[in-house]
Amino acid sequence: MMNRRTWIAGITATILLAASLAACKQEQQGEETGQALPVMVVSSQPIEFEETYSASIRGLQDVDIIPQVSGRIIRLCVKEGEQVKTGQVLAVIDQVPYQAALRTARANVSAAQAKVETARIELNGKQSLFDEKVISDYELSVARNQLVVAQAELEQAKAQEANARNDLSYTEIKSPSNGVIGTLPYRVGALVGPTIEQPFTVVSDNSEMYAYFSVSENKLRQLRAQYGSIDKMISRMPEVGLQLNDGTLYGQKGHIETVSGIVNPTTGAVQIKALFPNPDRELLSGTIGNVILQGVNTDAILVPMSATVELQDKIIAYRLKNGKAEAAYLTVDRLNDGNHFVVEQGLSVGDTLITEGVGQLKEGMNVTPKTTKP
Repeated sequence: MMNRRTWIAGITATILLAASLAACKQEQQGEETGQALPVMVVSSQPIEFEETYSASIRGLQDVDIIPQVSGRIIRLCVKEGEQVKTGQVLAVIDQVPYQAALRTARANVSAAQAKVETARIELNGKQSLFDEKVISDYELSVARNQLVVAQAELEQAKAQEANARNDLSYTEIKSPSNGVIGTLPYRVGALVGPTIEQPFTVVSDNSEMYAYFSVSENKLRQLRAQYGSIDKMISRMPEVGLQLNDGTLYGQKGHIETVSGIVNPTTGAVQIKALFPNPDRELLSGTIGNVILQGVNTDAILVPMSATVELQDKIIAYRLKNGKAEAAYLTVDRLNDGNHFVVEQGLSVGDTLITEGVGQLKEGMNVTPKTTKP
């Protein structure tokens, strides 16, 4: 008689074997029919986009102020950060030696003028004597040459007087343009001159500000192809925005003013200059920010970020081809909504894209499509 425990063990083994066979059959059927996953047909559509580029901000012009004569500062006429106008006196250098030099130059001019008059009188006298045949042609020529020399010395004295007058005027250091005074490293009593290592100050014309940024050569080619030429790109591009260093958006819009015609051989980038109004002096020369370019891509391919997976710095999506998953390696830009990628390379219009479950997919897996809207 069969032992009861042996009989129960036999029944249990039979049940487990049957369950295992059923599971294998279901798995085999699943592999044949494929996992049911949502898909979408890739299409193109117009989108508005924003791209940001790191920028350095500079005034309309930053002029280094270097004294043109040497001497000690006897008076400062402005303060750091003060707005100044063209021709306004910024500081005064000791004028005493330059006033003396000008007086000497004027005296030399007077002496030279007297010498010219004397030489002219002598020439006139010699001419009369020559006409009366009292003196020779040689003596007349000598008198004529003496007048020429005296006139040359007068011109030289006048030039020295002009230089002395200019030097005296340079003792007043004046602003060459409208703008804002920078730092003033030299104080009253400091010795300054044309050879100082650090400028006396910098005058920044910041009524308008330039934002300098760079784009890749490929990006410039895209823009040029979109607008037809660089000149048309400059005139037709939408206004650009500016994000300040603290993350806030500047309240004024700017426009592209120039595009450099030179590609940096090291970086492969081209410099672009955008001009922004600065009526309230909110922008400061020397700061940094981000220029925001806006535009429209009329044939953009958009895919949900959830339909992609990132693996070793590669963005991968899966399209459905002949009932099987096929990996597509994408080159993408992130859209501003944070939910979609703009596909530059890797997908084409009309491809069937698997939109969910891509993290578990492998190349060649069977997939049953469930159509969804984009």
